[in-house]
Amino acid sequence: MRFVLDIFAQTLRTLWAHKLRSFLTMFGIAWGVGSLLLLVGLGEGFRAGNKKEFDSLGENVMFIWSGRAPVVQGSFTALRQYYLTYRDYEDILRDCHSVGVAAPVIRRNDIRAVSDFYQSSGQIFGVPAKFKQILYLPIREGRWLDDMDDLQRRRVIVLGDEARRTLFLGRPSVGSTILLNGIRFEVIGTLQRIGHGDNTNENLQSYVPFSTMHEYFPPTNVGEATDVISIIQYQPKTRALHEIAQKEVHEVIGRNHGFDPNNPDAFDEWDTIRTVDQVGKIFDAMNTFLGSVGLVTLALGAIGIVNIMLVGVADRTREIGLRKALGATRTNIMFQFFVEGAFLTLLSGGIGIAGAAAIMLPFSGVELGPGFDAPTLVPWAAALAVLALAIAGIGAGLYPARRAALLEPVEALRKE
Repeated sequence: MRFVLDIFAQTLRTLWAHKLRSFLTMFGIAWGVGSLLLLVGLGEGFRAGNKKEFDSLGENVMFIWSGRAPVVQGSFTALRQYYLTYRDYEDILRDCHSVGVAAPVIRRNDIRAVSDFYQSSGQIFGVPAKFKQILYLPIREGRWLDDMDDLQRRRVIVLGDEARRTLFLGRPSVGSTILLNGIRFEVIGTLQRIGHGDNTNENLQSYVPFSTMHEYFPPTNVGEATDVISIIQYQPKTRALHEIAQKEVHEVIGRNHGFDPNNPDAFDEWDTIRTVDQVGKIFDAMNTFLGSVGLVTLALGAIGIVNIMLVGVADRTREIGLRKALGATRTNIMFQFFVEGAFLTLLSGGIGIAGAAAIMLPFSGVELGPGFDAPTLVPWAAALAVLALAIAGIGAGLYPARRAALLEPVEALRKE
């Protein structure tokens, strides 16, 4: 134990004796480690922010809207409008075996909501009770729509958070009534705020039973059809089946509306699973790029360690010879340089980690922008940085130290 303490004390004296060289070495290491952690942390902040955006929408959600199909098979200029219908929804439930849950939606943007205090003009959605299984809609107060609301065509409504704020101005809303285009509806529930930042569009949306919406506020400007719906939202039974489920839905709609289901331009849709996968690939590439930039910076710090350790060992060749002449073994000398390299590297790496953490700490829990969370300290990146620099520092010290330790004491003392 005394031997180790003596070695450690000698290491500190050596580093102090060469203060400028030690400082420059430590600065290079700390800068490399800190830069790597900040760059990787920024990438993780982007990834986490976008994941929250998609999580606030729902899991494995797929949307399809009414679209335009060729009037004549193979034509790309003459297109006709077609509208999704309730029959499409029923056929999807019956024939699409890869679809787990589906829900028809009627959406209107032109309905004026009026309370005793104010009015709002957000979107109104007519949805069945199971719609909540597909989209993420956390209840704040009251309850969600149920099957009896739909069956009995009850005039009830669940308000989005921004719609609640606008219509009731901080007053109790559940149990109160509002007018939708002059028709009275009872507020049975309110939703928590979803999304992040200043996003208000989704929070202005409110929900009524599908059958009630169909009776009082059916889609407009859709021709003579009586069962038109605005959207069909669905989930595949498993994430891996999303492409098969999409193909099955295409076949049903193409068959019902008389066009080729293999024509992708005939469908207006959004597969959030595919979008998430594509965004994930983008962030993987971004992390690779940022990590590469950080590793280059780290490599520059490692080169600095190598150079300074080589110079240090060359300057101390006479010291090594003198220590050998006084009885120091090869192991003693090797251990001395091992401790110096490890101590210098780990201390500097720790300073770099602490510096990066200190820079990121004030932003903890703060959303820097839509889809961009605060940068976070990534443990594996910190461990990788310190390990790489430790190997570089120790290797740079041990290689020349070994060569010096192999010298005969007389030869080492002769070195200038």
